[in-house]
Amino acid sequence: MSDVTATPARFLRTSAAGHFLGLSGRTLEKHRTYGTGPTYRKIGGLVVYTVDDLQAWADRGTRSSTSEIRRERVYPARRILPVEIMPPQS
Repeated sequence: MSDVTATPARFLRTSAAGHFLGLSGRTLEKHRTYGTGPTYRKIGGLVVYTVDDLQAWADRGTRSSTSEIRRERVYPARRILPVEIMPPQS
């Protein structure tokens, strides 16, 4: 028997997802084009995001200092060249 009290994933369309992140919908469209943005789903022709996926993507940019170096990174909404991707640290 399934747990009927579990909350289903909430889906946001591009403009609402952008508002949630403080970005424009157009910026999220660019992120989808370049593969640098949050995970999304296509349902029919509709692009939707879950709040959990948006939060996880935003959390990748969490830092405690400007000098902190981390492997996880939130890239800008543009084409990323291979030399810009940090190699894994040992």
